[in-house]
Amino acid sequence: MRTIDDLGDLRGKTVLLRSDLNVPMDGGRITDDGRIRASVPTIQVLTERGARVVVVAHLGRPKGKPDPQFSLRPVAERLGELLGAPVTVAQDTVGESARSVVSSLQDGQVAVLENLRFEPGETGKTPQERADFADRLAGLADVFVSDGFGVVHREQASVYDVAERLPHAAGGLVVTEVEVLQRLTDPQRPYVVALGGAKVSDKLGVIANLLTTADRLLIGGGMVFTFLKAQGHEVGSSLLEEDQVDTVRGYLEEAERRGVEIVLPVDIVAATAFSADADHEVVPADQIPADRMGLDIGPESASLFASKIEDARTVFWNGPMGAFEMAPYAAGTKAVAEALVAATEAGATTVVGGGDSAAAVRELGFAEDDFTHISTGGGASLEYLEGKTLPGLAVLEK
Repeated sequence: MRTIDDLGDLRGKTVLLRSDLNVPMDGGRITDDGRIRASVPTIQVLTERGARVVVVAHLGRPKGKPDPQFSLRPVAERLGELLGAPVTVAQDTVGESARSVVSSLQDGQVAVLENLRFEPGETGKTPQERADFADRLAGLADVFVSDGFGVVHREQASVYDVAERLPHAAGGLVVTEVEVLQRLTDPQRPYVVALGGAKVSDKLGVIANLLTTADRLLIGGGMVFTFLKAQGHEVGSSLLEEDQVDTVRGYLEEAERRGVEIVLPVDIVAATAFSADADHEVVPADQIPADRMGLDIGPESASLFASKIEDARTVFWNGPMGAFEMAPYAAGTKAVAEALVAATEAGATTVVGGGDSAAAVRELGFAEDDFTHISTGGGASLEYLEGKTLPGLAVLEK
């Protein structure tokens, strides 16, 4: 995979940089700028080499047409603050404003084009659907750098098709992410994987693959209730994917055959409603009342999970253990984060797998250097560990 060093002299050249600036927003306010901060080092490398940097990214799902609530303008403003330099913002992506902004750039300057997903060609399902948009994007620059790890599993115009049209390389963030994931495919052992999040169906492929590589799987979050149901337990009104119960039962049997330890909660924080104000109590995991829903692993489970991480040499964590955004249901996620911090201090490789997990550790007050690595791409990380070919990486090797 080519890197920026392979692009040669970049002075005076316009670099189209695909970054991942898809940050959570609340009423126009950025609530977690982790992905923006992660994009800064590559931008700085390019500007220091005299490149004219044109950053392209998406935000949210605006469905192929302009939508003010998904404008990248507040993101670009934050990027400028982090760079300590002005960042020009185009009013469109490949139109007159974009062309004008790009043509006015001087060596070492940075511009951000408007949301890629304002253009239907960005997410077209076929090369033909993406071709015109990819041509127009590529026409703005001399070279292409892919640094948006959070989208490298998507075969989209700005990720895949532009790379076929321009000299290309991986940015520093993508290089780092891949190096870390490679360590997870040949891990030091014991190798422990903690999986949470809402749906087991989102992680079916990676669970199947991890049964061949991991020593222990710790299961929490909303997905745990499908596992408990597969064991024959009552799960009340908890999140449940009934159509996945047989699949999960098969995973439990396969894990037993392979000697892989699947660790499930022994107690659950169960509430009367999905609300911080709802009445809630700790109950045994196999005795969830029919009128209650599980919203976090309980204190005994938190201690159990921490003990299963304690001797690990490699840990991958993807997905919170509960509804961490509500204080009564954040303890399980915090306990797993604390266990990873302790493992890191003991010399283990600890990887937080992006998305809600990354947001959780920051919201709960942990520092990024408390862990070996916090990924910027949860979905991409999971697909990589599932053994899938990621289009945005494969095209960089052409």
